[in-house]
Amino acid sequence: MTTPTWDPAQYLRHAGHRARPFADLLARVPGLPGDRPRIADLGCGPGNVTALLADRWPTARITGYDNSPEMLDKAHVDHEGPTAGGGRLDFAHADIRTWTPAEPYDLIVSNATLQWVPGHADRFPDWTAGLRPGGTLAFQVPDNIDAPLHALMRDLAGTPRWRDRLGGVLRRTDSVHTPGTYLDRLTRLGCTADVWQTTYFHVLTGQDPVLDWVKGTGLRPALTALADDPEARDAFLDEYRDLLRRAYPSAPYGTVLPFRRLFAVAVKES
Repeated sequence: MTTPTWDPAQYLRHAGHRARPFADLLARVPGLPGDRPRIADLGCGPGNVTALLADRWPTARITGYDNSPEMLDKAHVDHEGPTAGGGRLDFAHADIRTWTPAEPYDLIVSNATLQWVPGHADRFPDWTAGLRPGGTLAFQVPDNIDAPLHALMRDLAGTPRWRDRLGGVLRRTDSVHTPGTYLDRLTRLGCTADVWQTTYFHVLTGQDPVLDWVKGTGLRPALTALADDPEARDAFLDEYRDLLRRAYPSAPYGTVLPFRRLFAVAVKES
């Protein structure tokens, strides 16, 4: 899989839809052990959902971690600084594949990021070890790698025209585990785990809105791989757009994008 270059403006074009699962995840996080909680957001992106943590825990010291300079620049400008409740929101560069808590955390949270991290479940022991007793590890990931959105992208990338440029570039089909696997891995670490799935039916508007959606996320590795050849990039987008139009037909009120996500909240024994 190619490490993608991220475009904060493109990502934020669907900010409302993308933030809703994070709000649903936070609604299931119980009270944290510290009066002034220490919180890490792994894969914070442009920081717009990280800021929601300060709304829920106004006294918290929160750090959003990401490896994208573009996303971090946006987060620094838009969200960094003291919070209204006396806490603080900061952002820092980190590689989630190797990030380990350097101090005790009350909450480690991740929103739509771990699907980009091969072997992420192997990081759970280090992350839960870095939680205070009674602390929580919580994450949500897209769980729709088999949906037309991704299947059509993979099929097109594997055609003779594109396989030399895009073979092995896209996210693997095993990038997200089954709910039962997450439940087992987290419970064996001494946590009380709550794992569930939700399918959102997003009503998108505008011209080719499903293509516009995926240009901010799942399509980024292909766009990165073709960035040095704008003509080829545009040709690939044209072919993929036509496939998406047939798979996700428009209606008078918009285009419906069914999108399944997987959630996990694991509370460490107190």
